[in-house]
Amino acid sequence: MEETGPIELVSPQVAVHESKHNGTFEDREMGTEYDIAKIERVYRKLDHRIIPAFWVLYFICSAIRSNVGLSQTMNEAQGHDLAQELHLSPKQISTGLALFYVCYVLFDLPSNLIMTRLSPHVWMSRIVIAVGIIGACMAAIKAAWSLYLTRLLLGIVIAGMWPGMAYYLTLFYPPSRTGKRIGFYFTAAQVSASVVGLVSAGFQEMDGLGGLVGFQWMFLLYGLVGILVGISLLWWLPDRPLAPGETRNRAGWRKWIPQSRPALEGEDAQIHYEDLTRVYRRHAWTLKDLWHVVIDWRVWPLMIMYFGVVGVGIGVQNYGTVIIQGINPNLSGVDLSLLFAPIWVMDLIAILLVTPVSDRFHHHRALFFSVPVLLQIAGLLITTYAGSESNPWPRYGGLLIVGFGLGPTVPITMTWTNEIFQPRHGEVGVAAASALVSGLGNLGSILTTYALYTGWPADSVPGPTQYRKSNLVMIGILCLSILSAVCMTVLLRVVGNGSRAKQISSGSSTIEGEGVIVDGAARRDLQERGLGRFWFRR
Repeated sequence: MEETGPIELVSPQVAVHESKHNGTFEDREMGTEYDIAKIERVYRKLDHRIIPAFWVLYFICSAIRSNVGLSQTMNEAQGHDLAQELHLSPKQISTGLALFYVCYVLFDLPSNLIMTRLSPHVWMSRIVIAVGIIGACMAAIKAAWSLYLTRLLLGIVIAGMWPGMAYYLTLFYPPSRTGKRIGFYFTAAQVSASVVGLVSAGFQEMDGLGGLVGFQWMFLLYGLVGILVGISLLWWLPDRPLAPGETRNRAGWRKWIPQSRPALEGEDAQIHYEDLTRVYRRHAWTLKDLWHVVIDWRVWPLMIMYFGVVGVGIGVQNYGTVIIQGINPNLSGVDLSLLFAPIWVMDLIAILLVTPVSDRFHHHRALFFSVPVLLQIAGLLITTYAGSESNPWPRYGGLLIVGFGLGPTVPITMTWTNEIFQPRHGEVGVAAASALVSGLGNLGSILTTYALYTGWPADSVPGPTQYRKSNLVMIGILCLSILSAVCMTVLLRVVGNGSRAKQISSGSSTIEGEGVIVDGAARRDLQERGLGRFWFRR
């Protein structure tokens, strides 16, 4: 896309007229009246095009990323679980799990920045194809070194997927509307955890077929499906939107890439252009712009928030079956898989309930984040201290509460990042900040996968206190997340979130020294939507 010149600063008092009695907004500069019903229709069309594709790609990538956790208990009675088949110690397994996140942390930011320079849908397709290839290769691992290698490679190729999806959404939606969308496709991870847990029971029945053990069949088939999904995204996902009348550059390498159908056409494309003008006024960012994002203090509270909740989430994802086995050592591998699934069903329910409401009250993200985190803390306390040797099942109930509390926290953190950094730094702000929050926040994943549970030998000794210290460490990092959310709220009220470019509202993606386009979405974001026109109010 060609770069635009400096953007004219338009006074909102002159440019905007709001007609409250009929629910429309008029931009006098453009001479166009925006009907709210038509705007909602445009975003629903985008939902139908983008969200299913994101859901499928995130489902398969989550399955490939996390199925190594299930392999620790699959066909254990036959001696064909991951540890026995590869002759691994618990510490070696923890190391293999953690190596993935080391590469994820290192490559998240570079991957997301490349995505801003290239075609976003092509980059997302590349990620999924590569994840599928590495996932399938995991079926061939024979020793600790091959587990380490494949996990390292998987972390490299999948880096940028999650923050890239958040960045991609801001090309089509105002940041205040992204929470529900992130939540919707984030449910794929929960469904994936549930389905992978249930389907692993079937893979265990394939143990020995064709000379492969159960977990090898699981790695191979999920990897092959991932490759097919990645290829399909070249046609399924739309490329970044173009202004009406503008044509896409097909020179060079682009002529060899399949051209996907535009997300919107005709009147819908015009409405989107006028409602979200900021994404069409794109500028090539510089290293100076990137540096301003990196040194922005707002990154760090968000990163700490993410550190706690993603650390607990990955800990439960990788060690959920191990924790359940600690509750009742007599459970079979199939039993563990079946009991693992409901944790993520609870997670999914919370996402669907909370994230849409958090978008409606987007000025109160900290509250919608902190309450679920408190539920996670309560659930971990129950898992740690409830029950008895004769009736340990209340501890399992605590895990279900943890699952419910986990659901909305990650989507809300990423949405809040979009809302804060788009008005301050523009497109590079969203891309870089989401990658920094996701990448550095995943240091929490390294902590919970490497240093806790089976990675902490003194804490994994069977008995009534098994994994107690690991659970308490997770409670500690969750308390840190809540404290960070509170600090962020206070500091934003004291310092504010004004743009470096002295922008009028949250509706611009301009660079320093330029003016602002006050588009329709930016004006509406100045007020919360509340429960008006919500699905249960219709």
